[in-house]
Parts: sequence; structure tokens; C-alpha cells
Amino acid sequence: MARSRIRLKPTGVKVEPARLHGNRRARPGTTGRYDERVKAARTGAGRYVVEFEREDELRGEHRTSLAHGGLRLPAVEKPALFSKVEVTLRGPLGAEVAVHGTVVAPLADGVALAIEGITDAILEVLLASPAGEPALDGKDRSSWDRLRGLPRAEKLLLGPKADRAERLVLVQDNDPQVLYSLLKNPRITVDEVVRIAKSAYLVYQTAELILKTSQWAANIDVRVALVHNPKTPPAFALRIVATLPEAEVKPIARGAATSMALKQAALKRLQGGG
Repeated sequence: MARSRIRLKPTGVKVEPARLHGNRRARPGTTGRYDERVKAARTGAGRYVVEFEREDELRGEHRTSLAHGGLRLPAVEKPALFSKVEVTLRGPLGAEVAVHGTVVAPLADGVALAIEGITDAILEVLLASPAGEPALDGKDRSSWDRLRGLPRAEKLLLGPKADRAERLVLVQDNDPQVLYSLLKNPRITVDEVVRIAKSAYLVYQTAELILKTSQWAANIDVRVALVHNPKTPPAFALRIVATLPEAEVKPIARGAATSMALKQAALKRLQGGG
């Protein structure tokens, strides 16, 4: 599997107004009015640009979708269900993030995507100016490169005893066993568990360990991250949706579900049958 990328990069793609499609969502505090400021354009086969012209629109999309590993992609010609796409997200100041995703549901004005990889840093990056991209100094970059370049066996040994800085690197690894090893670290934080729960490299054993650990399973952010991750085993997702507050169940029932069975379970829950 190709590894997801979250990065600032100049794409050179200029989104022409004639090719833009507004994301027709009502602004907070309005009735019957739709905002055309969230725009999208198809730039090639399976490639799109989504542009946020206003900070409040970006924050709204992050709150409802991106923070949970999802994205609403406005599109006139909708990509096929379960197809892979690459989306360049552009913030109001011009910063860009390239992400990969899978089409998981059709929407009235486009499709819903499940975004691969860690999405926590997207909002911070998109709100920054491209010129203000933080640079790693020589020491930090050397440490980062060293950890990323460790042999698999050494990463597996390091995981259970890694310090905070080391865990921040290892939590982005594309080896499911490395992620599992981090869960054995007694110093791991809930925020780091959330990152693992959102990972595109989540596997059955990792999801099972998270749910079997009471302090993690009791955390709403951990459960929400799991239920929105397409890699979470369906049986686990169905068990989780029954424990979520109604506010978290509604987006699943409206199309953010990773499977039809999960959507039906959410609908049943809202109708008082679960």
C-alpha cells in the first residue's frame, strides 16, 4: 500500500473559477443559504484540489470531517465508490496538504472520503502561511531521519520504551506491528492512542488491544477515531456505535459510515431501536 502523505508542497495548480464546484453547506446561523467558498476542482484522473477561502469554513470542515479521518469532496462527476483519489487541500493563506483517500459514500453534491494516515496536523498546516513552514534544525532532522531509517526489528524493540519524541515519529510508521508495539509503552498518552486508532495501518490485533484497555476504550475521542477508520473491523465498529452520544452518531447515519451495516446501525440507534 502506498503510504499517505501529509505535507506542504507547491503544486503549481491554479484552480480556475469555471471549474470550481461549491460545497453547498449552510453556514452556521443561517437558514436556506449555502456557502460557495469551499471549492473543488478535478485536476486529473483521480486527482482533485479542494480550496478553503475562509478560515471558518476550514475549521468547520475539520471539526465535522477531517478530525475524524473524513472529507466531503464536492464533485459534479463523482468518482466511483471505493476508488482511490489524491486530494490537495489548500488553506485560506495558500498552504497546501496532499492526502490520499478512498470514496466510501455518495453525497448529494459529491462524495465522502476516508482519508489515509494521520490527519491531526492538517488544520495547523492549512492555517499557516507557506512561507511560515516550520523547519527542522540539523539535530531534529538527524534524529527524525535516524528513527525513520531504523531496521524493523529495532523499531519493534524501541516501541515499548520510546520516549515522547521517539513515539511521535514511530506513531506515523506504516508497519502495523510497530504501531502495536507502541501500545505496550506504559508512557503512551491518550492522544497518541487516538493517532494509532486513526491510522491507515490499523489491524485487527491493534484495534482489539485498544478496546480491551479500559482507559482507552472509555475515551470518546479514541472510540470516535476507531468508528470512522475504514480499517477498524466491522464487528468492533458496530459495537462502538452503540456507545457513542447522539451527536457522534448523526454524522455516521448521514453518510460518514465506513460500511452500510454501520450506517444502518446508526440509523437504528437514532430511531430509538438500538
